[in-house]
Amino acid sequence: MAKPTDIRPLSAMVYFLPVETRLPLKFGPETLTSVACARVCLRVVDAQGRTACGWGETPLSVQWVWPSALPYAERHEALKAFCLSLCRAWATFDVWGHPLEVGHAFQEQVLPGLLAEANRQRQGREPMPWLAALVCTSPFDLALHDAYGILHGRPTYALYGLEWVNRDLAAYLTPAEGAMITFAGRSVRDFLIFPRPNWLPAWHLVGGLDPLEEADLMGDEPNDGYPVLLRDWIRRDGLFCLKIKLRGNDAAWDYARLVRVGQIALEMGVRYLSADFNCTVTDPAYVNDILDRLAREAPAVYERIFYVEQPFPYDLEAHPLDVHSVSTRKPLFMDESAHDWRLVRLGRELGWTGVALKTCKTQTGALLALAWAKAHDMAVMVQDLTNPMLAQIPHVLLAAHAGTIMGVETNAMQFYPEASQAEEAVHPGLYRRRQGGIDLRSLDGPGFGYRLGEMRRPLPEPACACGAW
Repeated sequence: MAKPTDIRPLSAMVYFLPVETRLPLKFGPETLTSVACARVCLRVVDAQGRTACGWGETPLSVQWVWPSALPYAERHEALKAFCLSLCRAWATFDVWGHPLEVGHAFQEQVLPGLLAEANRQRQGREPMPWLAALVCTSPFDLALHDAYGILHGRPTYALYGLEWVNRDLAAYLTPAEGAMITFAGRSVRDFLIFPRPNWLPAWHLVGGLDPLEEADLMGDEPNDGYPVLLRDWIRRDGLFCLKIKLRGNDAAWDYARLVRVGQIALEMGVRYLSADFNCTVTDPAYVNDILDRLAREAPAVYERIFYVEQPFPYDLEAHPLDVHSVSTRKPLFMDESAHDWRLVRLGRELGWTGVALKTCKTQTGALLALAWAKAHDMAVMVQDLTNPMLAQIPHVLLAAHAGTIMGVETNAMQFYPEASQAEEAVHPGLYRRRQGGIDLRSLDGPGFGYRLGEMRRPLPEPACACGAW
């Protein structure tokens, strides 16, 4: 039965905000040097005619969402064009409900058709992946959840209980076969942490191109007052968690990189490491051999590896590898493969033990995947998409409420710290890591607590404005 608190989209605007990196960031075989952030304003209405505007933002990280030999410019323009199609679709999406219900309905009823049409228009060229479509729609979905909180004058995370939704989780989620679990009578709120922590440990990304020591410097590094070498980052930010980007197709390089970073970690008192193989591994033996060699030759480094992240290809259904042999060595987390809870279920069957959530795959999808994973005793992390500006805020809120195994990955301050100056002036604890973590105490108020009215960020003309403004 519908509730008087239900909303529907009324209009939408999308902006593209370009950001340049200070250092290159390697994603698998590609390197990121700039990104466009899609910032969305979504206006909603309730049955009484009250309206509110919410905001969402996501970097359109081409190399991550669409790894390909196609030219970067072609993929980048395709993502931006798809955002414009989404703007029109969200502004005319006449479905009422809680944001979980509206967002889920859009992903099930509209997004597949929009992607199919976009790929038809590509006239036989390589199709845009589903992950890219999710990332493009995520700022609209985030704005929907933000607007709902603003309309009702409450923090968005306070509004996921049964008193706000029309359907329990059984309407969306199915337990694993044989699991003694029910989702009937349960809501997303049942799987969230309250009160949220106001401080989170921060994971620093050690990119594949990052210089570790002075001998690695090429002479063209920025002299902008921010650290370049790993030890300097650890000292300045008090870091104790490092995520290490690997190649996944060069075992000698990957092993040597883990040992080099691990030795610095031991020297500097870093307690936790994770290994990210960038989805390029095709045989579990590749990961097992590296881990086993570490256990023999560098046991102190091996002991600090907290988990392994997404070594295997994105498409779990096309590459259903049995990975139990990896997860018996170290916790194994899905990331790019975990588009929704159904794939988390498949991953669990194949031997994955955890799921890395990302708001860039939609707030709605992240919350449903979180509920399914935690109900089945899978561990959760919240991973970054190098989120600057507004994108950082829902990202860290998800981590704070999710109950992750260890804080949150946050690395925009490494690669484009100047991009977030307007937001940092309002939320200083979110855009610089201190004593190894980030401080969320400035986040309050309705919605995601952006406090946009206090930010001095001029916006360009919207790339698209649809519906009744």
